[in-house]
Amino acid sequence: MSQAVDVLQRKILISGCSSGIGYRTALGLQASGWRVFATARNAGDVTMLAGEGLEALQLDVADPASIKRCMAEVLARSNGKLDALFNNAGFGVPGAVEDLSMDAMRHQFETNVFGTLALTNAVLPLMRAQGHGRILFNSSVLGFAAMPYRGAYNASKYALEGLVDTLRQELIGSGLHAILIEPGPITSRFRVNAQAQFEQWVGDAASFHQPSYAAMRARLAKVGPAAPFTLPPEAVLAAVERALAARRPAARYRVTVPTRAFWYLKRWLPTALLDRILLAASGDEPGISYGRKQG
Repeated sequence: MSQAVDVLQRKILISGCSSGIGYRTALGLQASGWRVFATARNAGDVTMLAGEGLEALQLDVADPASIKRCMAEVLARSNGKLDALFNNAGFGVPGAVEDLSMDAMRHQFETNVFGTLALTNAVLPLMRAQGHGRILFNSSVLGFAAMPYRGAYNASKYALEGLVDTLRQELIGSGLHAILIEPGPITSRFRVNAQAQFEQWVGDAASFHQPSYAAMRARLAKVGPAAPFTLPPEAVLAAVERALAARRPAARYRVTVPTRAFWYLKRWLPTALLDRILLAASGDEPGISYGRKQG
């Protein structure tokens, strides 16, 4: 690659590229001409990404030292320039709110909120100096429409949306844009990872919600889509591409029918009715435990 081509080629850093949305977005953007710095937390995944022809780097957003090392390497390779950041790394810790320990909540927020914020703040001075840049955040329909047994994840995405809404205001006139990507059900390893998180942090501890957890485990273990209107990760790639290409990017890009539907339903429906619809849509049969006495 010549120096002239490298100067003109747009560059993006993406967190959480080991599978699913991050993986497909990295490959898709590279195919469309972007220079992609694809990152993953585990060394084996970094090797896999490099084998796909991506510029792969190790990055654990929950580790400040890892962020520092990764940013130093990115800037060394990119001549100190970076056009975009896609904050994609994240996971969910399932479980009823009353069963979530403070350690489980801190674990959830370390990556989904604090790590995302730390990586964003590491990039902002560079983008302000160059006078342009786009920072994308992978949120969720659960960032504005909460569902049961997802309290830690709901809270982390609600917090992320609040941070990004604030950042967007603070960037007005700077040439920088903070943009939310809000997927609904997407084919990925999210449920597999969520099941492992559940067993680690909640598991078989005595709980009023144990009957409902059986249904939740079945949903998490289901092969293939577990919810209607599930789309492949390429649907998120398409939204990311629109956000990066638009002269005036939107504040939010909603992906999948459920995300668009709940965005409007939350504004039109009484809360009690919306709660019933969200309970039904959750797929975890909360009525097994809700409002009933055990024993």
